[in-house]
Amino acid sequence: MLIYKHRLFIFMKNIFVVQPFLLLSVVLLSVCFVYWPGLSGGFLFDDQPNLETMGDLGGVSNLETFRAFVFSGWAGPTGRPLSLASFLLDDNTWPSYAPWFKYTNLLIHILCGLLLCWATLLLMRNLKSVSERQAQWIAVLTCALWVLHPYMVSTTLYVVQRMAQLATLFCLVGIVLYLSARLQMAIRTRRAYVLMTLAIGAGTLLATFSKENGALLPLLILVIEFCLPKDGKPVWQWRAVFLWLPSVAIAVLLARYIDFSDNPWPSRNFNQVERLLTEARIVCEYLLHLFVPRIEGNGLYQDGYVISNGLFEPVSTFFAIVFLFALVVFAFLLRKKTPLISLAILFFFAAHLMESTVVGLELYFEHRNHLAALFLFLPLAYHCVILTGRFKLLPVVAVAILGVLASMTWLRASLWSNSEKLELYWMQAATESPRAINSMTAYYMKNGQYEKANEYLFAESERLSHSSLLTVRLLLQKVYVGAASEQDFIEAGERLKVQQFDAQTVKGVRTIVEAVLESNSPEYVRYTLNLLGAMDSSIVYNQFPLFIRLVAYLRAQIYLHLGDTAQAYEYYSLAMSLYQETDAALAMVAEVASGGHPKEALALLEQATKVLAQQDSRKLKRSRTSYEQDIAYLDSALKEAIKTENPATEAP
Repeated sequence: MLIYKHRLFIFMKNIFVVQPFLLLSVVLLSVCFVYWPGLSGGFLFDDQPNLETMGDLGGVSNLETFRAFVFSGWAGPTGRPLSLASFLLDDNTWPSYAPWFKYTNLLIHILCGLLLCWATLLLMRNLKSVSERQAQWIAVLTCALWVLHPYMVSTTLYVVQRMAQLATLFCLVGIVLYLSARLQMAIRTRRAYVLMTLAIGAGTLLATFSKENGALLPLLILVIEFCLPKDGKPVWQWRAVFLWLPSVAIAVLLARYIDFSDNPWPSRNFNQVERLLTEARIVCEYLLHLFVPRIEGNGLYQDGYVISNGLFEPVSTFFAIVFLFALVVFAFLLRKKTPLISLAILFFFAAHLMESTVVGLELYFEHRNHLAALFLFLPLAYHCVILTGRFKLLPVVAVAILGVLASMTWLRASLWSNSEKLELYWMQAATESPRAINSMTAYYMKNGQYEKANEYLFAESERLSHSSLLTVRLLLQKVYVGAASEQDFIEAGERLKVQQFDAQTVKGVRTIVEAVLESNSPEYVRYTLNLLGAMDSSIVYNQFPLFIRLVAYLRAQIYLHLGDTAQAYEYYSLAMSLYQETDAALAMVAEVASGGHPKEALALLEQATKVLAQQDSRKLKRSRTSYEQDIAYLDSALKEAIKTENPATEAP
């Protein structure tokens, strides 16, 4: 037995004697293996809203449809055209097949790992504190800890998070190019400055048009430069223009978002102060799960995360702030003694600057650490390699840690292989999430368990009485089975008047209207109009353009269903003027025409023509000529329908 243990020890020790690239190859093959089960999973949540535009025009098959899809993005201020263009590598229409997209995401993840290995190697060469051999091992181990970490599964196997992946990819390209040029500063100064400028300019541009946090690249490189020795440092004039100026510009841009009023984001259940306090706890939780990994958490149902209402509400807020402040102070004070630890800390915080501070985004998402965690494990890798001579078991410990990470990633990827089971797991775990409860109710209904769904939803809506989404869901459920009474509609309207706004609630109201119109119940139609009136009179809802324009459109649909053409036309016209969007306008024209009212449809078509004339060409999903052709065709068809409806009488 002792002989076998001795041989195992010798084998583990010899791993650190073989060529580093061999271990890197093993790591990358392991990545493919542990992620493979998850590649069979389906689309999730935001995948469809971001990708379905591919199928709007029968697929992306020419320059016009390419432009329409690539520049149709709504996920961020830039539209993220590079990320959208990358999806065309996998398919050009919708519906599609999720595994095709996941394969590409896995390849990008592996490529990010290789670039991280390269960036770390160049970083160690710039530091000049270890031998080349040690630098290679530090680079490989840093890459392995990041690329095999289970926390990266939710970015890699969630198709739409390719946006986060590409931002990381282009930031790494910029960092690699910058560090490589920095090494040439003494011997090829002009070439070095050209490459550095290219690294900042092209890297930032490509990363930003993949996802907005890519604009942080100059700041991230500034952090790296701050932790490197003066030898090879660019002159201060260049640093001022290409590193400090963009970083200050980002800081100024973020400062413009500062609004400590009570309700800066009416669509959120927190204000800016509460967000900052809560994010302190969330960032600490990120760090906890990065260093003490878990297989799966609440997934994408994070709307139930407990808000910090004050410094001591909950008390963990205070300790989180103290801990994070201590980390930053430590990073600055001990930069010269422990530059890699300082780099890991400051890089992590700098990468979170956009998504975890003053911008009114949702609070919690794991993918925000894809970029932030790049160098987080570098100090561990560094000390593991340089202390190997003193502590003989360190190679064994390192391999064991990588084995544990790989096993957890495989287990998590296996869970992601079945989207329905994955979502069910999340629903059961996220007990404080109204969205999870809503989905769980839908799951019960789908399986024919109406009584169980009703009991569950009623109990949860009483427990989470602030949730407007659960109020709408409870009413919708009763409408579906024909059990809703007038009192149910009245009570729902009264509760919605005072409950927190939720965009999902507005979608739920639209679903109620669709269900009511399909039911052909005159009573339900009348009750629904009263419900819309109650919400319209609420100070919670009447300040949101999303609701104001939708309620006009829903009323138009209801009056069209009732045969009240005059009222329907009035509300369609109002909705069209509020949406100011050509596709929506033409869809309304088609609804009225299909309802057998060509005169009103023709009048609305004239309004739609004005909407087209006023809409920015960059926001059109097709060419302006294409819309004009459609309008000309509709004009001709509607005039012909009017003639058929009212044939001219022959003169006697």
